[in-house]
Amino acid sequence: MQAQISPARSVSGAVLLPGDKSISHRYAMLAAIAEGDSKILNYSTGADCHSTLGCVRALGIQVEESDTEVLIHGRGAEGLSAPQSDLDAGNSGSTIRMLSGILAARNFESRIGGDESLSRRPMDRIMRPLAEMGASIEARDGRYPPLAIHGRKLHPIEYTLPMASAQVKTCVLFGGLNADGDTIVHEPMRTRDHTELALRDFGADIDVHKRTITLHGPAHLQGRELQVPGDLSSAAFFLVAALIVAESNLVIHGVGLNPTRSALLDFLAGMGAAIQILEIKQTGSELIGDILVRKSAVRGGVLEKAQTAALIDEIPALAVLGAASEEGLVVRDAAELRVKETDRIATIAENCGRMGIRIEVREDGFEIPGKQTFHAAELDSFGDHRIAMAFAVAALAADGPCT
Repeated sequence: MQAQISPARSVSGAVLLPGDKSISHRYAMLAAIAEGDSKILNYSTGADCHSTLGCVRALGIQVEESDTEVLIHGRGAEGLSAPQSDLDAGNSGSTIRMLSGILAARNFESRIGGDESLSRRPMDRIMRPLAEMGASIEARDGRYPPLAIHGRKLHPIEYTLPMASAQVKTCVLFGGLNADGDTIVHEPMRTRDHTELALRDFGADIDVHKRTITLHGPAHLQGRELQVPGDLSSAAFFLVAALIVAESNLVIHGVGLNPTRSALLDFLAGMGAAIQILEIKQTGSELIGDILVRKSAVRGGVLEKAQTAALIDEIPALAVLGAASEEGLVVRDAAELRVKETDRIATIAENCGRMGIRIEVREDGFEIPGKQTFHAAELDSFGDHRIAMAFAVAALAADGPCT
């Protein structure tokens, strides 16, 4: 598919975003193994989250969809059934990594894979802790999908994540849901806590003390009605668009404002962005609110260490903002970008080059000088939605139409 995007004079009005992808995945998986029905409102419209629903259906769970409302008829901890064919996670790393924790603890065998891009993404980071719990998992070349999972009763472990990863944390906790005893995860730095909040909402006994999470198993989950907040990661693109296009004045309604995800807003505020939170309320255990953003002369910034980990998915959009800022953007400690849907360091650099944007690439990041002009160009998403969105935003500030 091709799209032509013309320069914009302003980005103004109001936007209601799709549901948060991270939360939608977790609600759907937990609803499937909870007792009774769960109604999920504002479920993500993205393909990744519908890959999760497809896997849930293939595991014998009835799922009804009406627009963005999803009704999942949960069958309890032992209610999943062996799939008749390979589970298809599509392009969703979240689906395969988190669902593997649930599959490893079932009493049947399953295989889960995905598209060509997902098949190149390493899975050893979840295979190691699951193996410590007693799981039996085979992978192509020992680390790549598809995964052949021989389900069995798992035992609890105390596990220290070698690197910050909300997906790996979730996989381990999901593996511990049926285990007898305490599954304990230590994080080297705090990651998004949607899993801990969702587990608590569905009735699990879970304690959080600083960067240590303790799940008391076995858990008995109950179906719930929950609303998914608007996706803050998706909001990043609209925030950057309004910050770099003249005369912009944009309100984004119902955005998730979970404190473990607020690093984006904190980083933008540190760059001098004119962003204001208009209202905050609670849905389930998650916070949501409305955000007002206006065109701003942002200074620039340095993204490194824990901040990089917290904003890893927002870096493509921030790269565009860096080129338009006063002082530019430096990104360090972002080697994880190399193994996303694309090598995002390479695909960011490629599209920057096409638009005449100077960028110095390093193995674990890049540096983009500020005060640059976006030139009209033919751009390539390389099949990566975040690259497509980031450079669609750049096209709004270009000196001519972009394809």
